Amino acid sequence: MMEDVTSPKRRRGIYLLPNLFTTTALFAGFYAITAAINHHFELAAIAIFVAMVMDGLDGRVARLTNTQSEFGGEYDSMADLISFGAAPALVIYVWSLSSLGKLGWVAAFVHTAGAALRLARYNTQIGTADKRYFQGLPSPSAAALVAGFVWVCIEHGLDGESLRYFSLIITVLAGLLMVSNIRYYSFKDIDLRGRVPFIRSILVMLAFAVIFANPPLMLFLIFAVYATSGPLLTPILIRRRRRGERKV
Repeated sequence: MMEDVTSPKRRRGIYLLPNLFTTTALFAGFYAITAAINHHFELAAIAIFVAMVMDGLDGRVARLTNTQSEFGGEYDSMADLISFGAAPALVIYVWSLSSLGKLGWVAAFVHTAGAALRLARYNTQIGTADKRYFQGLPSPSAAALVAGFVWVCIEHGLDGESLRYFSLIITVLAGLLMVSNIRYYSFKDIDLRGRVPFIRSILVMLAFAVIFANPPLMLFLIFAVYATSGPLLTPILIRRRRRGERKV
């Protein structure tokens, strides 16, 4: 029986470069879990932010090098569930929520489940969703909100048990925002390869200077503002859509 030479051969193997960034993000999330178990909460929070940076790079590197793949997308989702779902939930549970008993682990589960549902919904809407906006708070931003809260509290010498109810509210709120229909600006329409006015580069440098002056506080404030921006942006988008429907 002759082999059909016209049928395309399936390529084996995976692209190394983008998946290397994804693996680094996964490792950072796993390290955050082990650090929290050993009560190194500051290191755990920092590791989650490192995972955020690596997660942001893997997709951009894949697009820039034209190495996108279905495997890479699935692997990225699995890594995100660990780094932005399980890791921040466990960090804030060990640091603060464990003092609430069953209520504490239920709150941590809400965050983890919210991240899982958020990622599943995102994967099913890749081809149809408006790329300018996210539906629901992105899981990295939700994780940054939780990890940033832990980090800034530790930086100011605040005890997790005394803040357990604040931890409960932030953890549950982050989990619910991920599965909500609230719209968040995605920043995906920003062209990083194009030219920008010189003043913008100065503003970027100033922004980095402000962040590095007090990373825990500034990062927490940035993601708290971003989490708040969704409920403010969504009504505006709904009004615009209704106006467009009336004109038609």
